[in-house]
Amino acid sequence: MSEPPGAAVSTAEPPVQADAPSETLTAQRVQPLRRPGRWIVTAVVLVLVAQILHGLVTNPFYQWDRFRYWFLRPTVLDGLLVTLEVTALSAVLGLLGGILLAVARLSGSAVLRAVSWTYTWLFRSVPLIVVLIFLYNFSALYKTLSLGVPFGPAFVTFDESRLATDMTIAVIGLSLNEAAYAAEVVRGGILSVDQGQHEAAAALGLPKGYQFRRIVFPQALRSITPNYVNQLIGLVKSTSLVFYVSLLDLFGTVQSMGSTYPGDVVPLLMVATVWYLILTSAVSGAQFYVERYYARGATRTLPPTPLQKARAGLAGLRARLRKEAAV
Repeated sequence: MSEPPGAAVSTAEPPVQADAPSETLTAQRVQPLRRPGRWIVTAVVLVLVAQILHGLVTNPFYQWDRFRYWFLRPTVLDGLLVTLEVTALSAVLGLLGGILLAVARLSGSAVLRAVSWTYTWLFRSVPLIVVLIFLYNFSALYKTLSLGVPFGPAFVTFDESRLATDMTIAVIGLSLNEAAYAAEVVRGGILSVDQGQHEAAAALGLPKGYQFRRIVFPQALRSITPNYVNQLIGLVKSTSLVFYVSLLDLFGTVQSMGSTYPGDVVPLLMVATVWYLILTSAVSGAQFYVERYYARGATRTLPPTPLQKARAGLAGLRARLRKEAAV
C-alpha cells in the first residue's frame, strides 16, 4: 500500500525492553559508625566515678557510722524544718513580689517603671548577707515603726523589737532579695508571650487584669517555670545564711553541733550536704511535673513521666526477651 504524498515515513525502531537482571541484589547489613573517641571518654569517666565512690566508701575520714548517727537526729530534723519553713515562705512572698515588680516595670506609668527598676537594681547589687545583717540591726536605726501622714501625726505605731523575730528577719530578707531576681524572670516570661495574644485579648475587650490572669500569665509560665526553679534551688541554699541572724536552720544546727562535737565536723557537714541534695532534687522533680502541666496545648505529645518511661522500658525488655526465646 503506497503512502499518501507528503506523509512522513517513520524510521524509528521500537523501544528495546531492558533485560531482567541476571543476579538478584543481596541485602547487606548497615554497619554503625564506630566512635572510638566516645568509648575512650566513657571508659575514663567510669574509672574516675569508680575511684570517687571507692574513696567515699573506704576513706575513714568521712566516719559514715557517725553520719548515720546524726542524719535523723531530732536536732538536725528541727533545723531542717526551719529551712523548709523559711524557704516556703520566702519563695511565695518573693514570687508575689516579683510579679508585682514585673507588672510595674511593664506598665505605662513612668513612676512605677522607675521604682521597679531601682528596686531590682538595688537588691541585685547588694549581697544577701549584707541585707540580712542590716535587717538584724534595723532596730538600732528605728526603734518604732508607724503609719500616718508624712511629716505629720502617726495613726498606728509598731514596736519593731517585738515584731522583728529571727524568723521574721530571715523571711523578709530572703523575700526582698528573691523578689528582685524573680521580677526579671517573670518579666522575661511575659515578654516571651507572642504579641498577637495581647492584641487578640485586647480586641475582645477583656479587662487588663483578666487578660493577664487568664491569657498572658498562663502562657508565660512555660518560660517562667524552669528559670524560677533555678532561683528556688538557689533560695534553698541561701537559707544557710540565716545562721548569721541567729536562726538555727539546717546549716546553723550543723555548725552548732560541730562546735560542740569537734570530732564530728566532717560527718555533720556530710549530713547537711545530703539533706540539701534531697531538697534540691525534690524541687527539680516538682519542676518536671509543673513544666509538663503547662506544656499542654503547646506540644503535640507530653513528655513521659519517669513511671511511664520505666513501664515502656520494661515492656521493651519483655518483648526483646520473648523475641530471643522464639528464635
